[in-house]
Amino acid sequence: MSWIDIGHIEDVPLRGARLVRTAAGCVAVFRTDEAEVFAASNTCPHKQGPLSEGIVHGQKVTCPLHNWVFDLNTGEAQGADEGRIATYPVRIEAGRILLDGAALAKRSAA
Repeated sequence: MSWIDIGHIEDVPLRGARLVRTAAGCVAVFRTDEAEVFAASNTCPHKQGPLSEGIVHGQKVTCPLHNWVFDLNTGEAQGADEGRIATYPVRIEAGRILLDGAALAKRSAA
């Protein structure tokens, strides 16, 4: 894996998100707890809502347009909704958020 430093964990608000622009497209980074982050597609498959503007609760995000809920671990839509968002490996080292560049490269090649 090739890790890309995308910023300090404090750059992402607690129970909030930040949009990160990469060469492979935009990725939403969600901070669900003091030291817990997830990275996923920023676009809801239902109506292309910007997930980085959604409501973060537990390890889920709710789309701001039509209330679809996605599990940030798996990308799967919850409840009666069917759909999925891409998720990407992310880790924290010394307070810095690192995103898996190889996973992003696979996305752009698809």
